Amino acid sequence: MKKTLLFTFLIAFNIIGFAQDTANETSLYQNTAEKLTSSDLKLTIGGYGEVHYNQVLNSETRNNGTLDVHRMVLFFGYNFSKNTQFVTEIETEHAFEVWVEQLYLQHKLNDYVNLRAGLLLIPMGIVNEYHEPTTFNGVERPLIDSKLAPTTWREIGAGVSGNILPANLKYQVYVVNGPSGYNGTAGLFNGNNGLRGGRQKGAESYISSPNITGKVEYYGIKGLNVGLSGYFGNSQSKLYDKLANTNTALKLKADSSVVGISMVGFDTRYNYKGLELRGQLYYTAFSNTEQYNQFTQKAGVKNDLGSEMLGYYVEAGYNVLRPFEQAKMELVPFVRYQNYNTHLAISGTTAPNAKYEGSIVTTGLTLKLTKGAVVKADLDFAKTAADSKAIATFNAGFGIMF
Repeated sequence: MKKTLLFTFLIAFNIIGFAQDTANETSLYQNTAEKLTSSDLKLTIGGYGEVHYNQVLNSETRNNGTLDVHRMVLFFGYNFSKNTQFVTEIETEHAFEVWVEQLYLQHKLNDYVNLRAGLLLIPMGIVNEYHEPTTFNGVERPLIDSKLAPTTWREIGAGVSGNILPANLKYQVYVVNGPSGYNGTAGLFNGNNGLRGGRQKGAESYISSPNITGKVEYYGIKGLNVGLSGYFGNSQSKLYDKLANTNTALKLKADSSVVGISMVGFDTRYNYKGLELRGQLYYTAFSNTEQYNQFTQKAGVKNDLGSEMLGYYVEAGYNVLRPFEQAKMELVPFVRYQNYNTHLAISGTTAPNAKYEGSIVTTGLTLKLTKGAVVKADLDFAKTAADSKAIATFNAGFGIMF
């Protein structure tokens, strides 16, 4: 039933879009890195940041709130020529962790093909590529962009990207290293967080087998953008390092530390006269999970990675200040429904865990003071199949992008 409702809602997005007059307008989205590479300036600098306050609400217990400079990021783009560009994104999280989130060299072959190589964002869904706080409603990013697709997900690789302008299609295809499933001493995947613990983030990454990822987006209808994305391959394992081809026992051991990954995503965004709709779905199938869970057990307790995961959300908002022509700000009340199950299917003797299936209703306000500056507040009501009641959390914060 849930799947039927989801696909009905997403199809409705498309029907609405097709009903509008195209008027030769398109809905091509560019993330910050793409904007930097399209600039005519020699050197371009940009950035974004966000500060958050989170407070669990419970009438029976007292809970401290948390305050966090969640992230501050600087972008740098440099044009060596009109065809050759460089982009990097340097991020500080929680006021002390420093990461390189993107770093790639791009060379334009023609109007339709760009070559890219370096530390690349995996083109899954919406938020992994468009994660600046001014680009989405809600203080925190959607939960499925953490549990299902480990945002911010980036890997080192190379490939092609571009736009087929006559068809209004944007595409990306990359060969990359995969997430680390076994670091030589412990398994890094589990049922609660899926692949998240295995992100290598470009930090002395290793590769035991190459993976492939890609996305295609259609943006030819006024206000509507539809994307289909995928990620396919195997997790990486350090047990393959210096492994003799003739050592069958060690090869079987290494094979047990790997899972096959097949992930697909569907996303859609629709904007029309102040109305904002978006929806996103991830489905992931893992192979070899029974062997992996047995091999990565801790203290005799078997791991619990599922063999299938599913998550989605649908969201609607409306700029209530749009009818007032003199208003220079935007105020968007919104509501979002999320649903996820990281134990959609399990294999072998792995036991299902009701805590890994849940839903979240988020409702709040996004106040866009001006282009590049937002103030946000919302309430989350989160519930799992193991809970008797929902947990309420109040969130507030601000974000900037320049």
